[in-house]
Amino acid sequence: MPLKCYQQVSQTSIFATMNKWWSLLLFTIIFYSCSSDTNQIDPTTVFRYNEHANITSLDPAFSKDQRNIWACNLIYNGLVKLDNELQVVSDIADNWEVSIDGRTYNFKLKDSIYFHENSAFAKANSSQTILQKVTASDFKYSLERLTDPRVASPGAWVMSNVKSISAPADNELIIELNQPFPAFLGLLTMKYCSVIPEASRLKPDYDQRSNPIGTGPFYMKRWEENVKLVLRKNEHYFETDEKGEPLPYLEAVAITFKNDKQSEFLEFAQGNLDFINALDPSYKDELLTTQGELKPAYVSSVNMIKAPFLNTEYLGLQLDSETPELQSLKLRRAINLGFDRVQMIKYLRNNIGTPATSGFIPAGLPAGGQIKGFEYDPMEARILVNEYIRETGDENPQVVISTNANYLDLCEYIQKELEKAGIDVAVEVMPPSTLRQARSAGQLDAFRSSWIADYPDAENYLSLFYSENFAPNGPNYTHFSNEKYDELYEQALAIPDPKQREELYIKMDSLIIENAAIVPLYYDQSVRFISKNVHGLETNGINILDLTRVYKTAD
Repeated sequence: MPLKCYQQVSQTSIFATMNKWWSLLLFTIIFYSCSSDTNQIDPTTVFRYNEHANITSLDPAFSKDQRNIWACNLIYNGLVKLDNELQVVSDIADNWEVSIDGRTYNFKLKDSIYFHENSAFAKANSSQTILQKVTASDFKYSLERLTDPRVASPGAWVMSNVKSISAPADNELIIELNQPFPAFLGLLTMKYCSVIPEASRLKPDYDQRSNPIGTGPFYMKRWEENVKLVLRKNEHYFETDEKGEPLPYLEAVAITFKNDKQSEFLEFAQGNLDFINALDPSYKDELLTTQGELKPAYVSSVNMIKAPFLNTEYLGLQLDSETPELQSLKLRRAINLGFDRVQMIKYLRNNIGTPATSGFIPAGLPAGGQIKGFEYDPMEARILVNEYIRETGDENPQVVISTNANYLDLCEYIQKELEKAGIDVAVEVMPPSTLRQARSAGQLDAFRSSWIADYPDAENYLSLFYSENFAPNGPNYTHFSNEKYDELYEQALAIPDPKQREELYIKMDSLIIENAAIVPLYYDQSVRFISKNVHGLETNGINILDLTRVYKTAD
């Protein structure tokens, strides 16, 4: 089965060094060079944001992380998509049917959906652009391309359960699965599954990465890598609003690439960006109170939108480690009971996030938040540590937690709290890439990690504890192995009814907590700070950026 966020900023705090002046100057130069591509357009029809991590590809086959996913979501469409309630709804597919055995999906496509105009469609030795209609064969090609070793898409796993894909008619696509998988429609909402033109319709030297052709509300106008990306309105986009008016409302999207988040915040505060996503330590105390609310001086100019984000932050514990501390259920439970998640989120995250006092499945999913997890109980934690010492003779239990620098504050907080319970904790800081490799290789006893949903089904979370998915061949980084759990997981895969699956999911989540296989920290929230003159910008549990219905008004 598939695995897988104003108060006037003081001059001394912002401009404390000349380096910050130069950083701001560089950002401004980049921003206004980007504006040169949109300077003939009414500024109230241009949406501007900064992407601090550089986009690596505009080919949907490589839409692995947020930076690429957001851009691809503006350029492409798929068969189906998620609405703001995380329900699967129609995109280019007009309707679909699923066979009784859950193995065959038959999609009928909407009529008159067209790709962006692009000279790559023109006949040899011609510069004429031609409007091309989307067919089922384009979808067949796009999905099969994900598993082509020459493409080497990181999204190949999405098609791992697909037996065959056929296009018996221009408007009909049939997908057959090897085994029933009730969450398959959710998989198809991923940007990996976007439609692009079949290769035979394009010039031989065409490059999807740098010259993307999609069907989405915007097309690429200019991309200067690591500097700027400009998208323009697709005049042939197929969606309309409730009044029948064509979408999108915006004329353009201007994206800059600056990795300094404080400079990004300054540009937002000065009105040069329309929103910033997520909360960074460099400016979180400028914007928010410790209760997670906007400070009074920002209320008149900024809207803050918070929403449950399908992301569970946790400490993973290597259950087959040779370290005796982690082999002990009592000590694993003591770790879970020995620190106060509520205080941790309040003071270290300005109340952005929900303390993880339930299971591994976040509350944004139907099966999430249904079980009782671990709450702060320092006395019980100390009792369990003492019992461990008596049983093992180990008078100085020790645990090493590995993390990257972004989560050092959380791990140091846990370190100090667990020391009160009698557990000696060392915190090891690694670069993110090193941490990921060591985690997959089973070289870490305890590690800070997170799991963001690939698709809106709890199976995506529970696959991390299925014994067939042991890392490095799957995402079971803790090497949790439980026969009852595996039995429930396999049963759930064969049940199409979501309510029945939910009951099994809750039982599996309970087994994870009963065995203290992990240390849940918090369930994340997406947070967006949006200029007051921006309207229609919403969010959902996967924090996608959808600008189709966004519009701006004059300041």
